[in-house]
Order: sequence, then structure tokens, then C-alpha cells
Amino acid sequence: MGLSYGIDLRERVVAAIEAGLSHRQAGERFSVAVSTAGNWHRLSRKNGSVTPAKQGQPGGSKLDPHEAEILAMIEDRKDIALHEIAERLEHKYGLRAATSTVYQFLAKRGITFKKRQAMPANSKGRMCLSAG
Repeated sequence: MGLSYGIDLRERVVAAIEAGLSHRQAGERFSVAVSTAGNWHRLSRKNGSVTPAKQGQPGGSKLDPHEAEILAMIEDRKDIALHEIAERLEHKYGLRAATSTVYQFLAKRGITFKKRQAMPANSKGRMCLSAG
């Protein structure tokens, strides 16, 4: 993700436009795109500031509002599968969530477990193939 231009440059471009330059002239003078100069000027008129918006995805999960319900499901049944949690959330709240989303939600809270089937013990002898 790229970095935003500095506030000082944004303010100088907007000041030049408000002093009478067109967006094109201000863009050429400060070596920014015409659309960028126009966007900054519109942002200044709308918000009174040219401060850039925060970049990136908002924090949190769409499952956060249902934390108590999910933890109650796990408390009721310790061996519940991730896809079962997702299915119950969809059935009860109409909330579609992938199993990976449920996993990340639980991992963030330190709730992880791996279900393993009982495996037979390995034999110590070598496996021999007989030709015959």
C-alpha cells in the first residue's frame, strides 16, 4: 500500500486553487495529477481539512457482535466443528461466515484445538514385500 502525500503539499495545492488557479494549473505547478488536485480541493470544501483518510481494512471481525453466542456454543459442546459454528450462525442470524473466519476469530482469543482420530501404533518391524 502506498503512502499518502504530505499535509503541507495538500494544503499548498488547495491554497493555490482557492487563490485562482485551475485544478490543471495547480497540478502542473506542484507535479501532481489533475484529478489529485481536484480531489484534495473537494475534500477541503467538504471536510474543511485535507487530512487523508485512514488506509487499510477496519479492525475487528464480523463475528465480534456474536462472541457470547459462539463461546456458549463451544461451552455446550467442546468438540463442535468450525463448520457447525458457521452453520448455526447462518441459521440463527443469517450471518454467512467461512470456516476460516470462525477459526481466525477463535485463534485471536486463544481458543484452538485440533481433533485427531486415534491412530494405531506404528509397527517396529520393517515392511517386507515378497515376490511370489
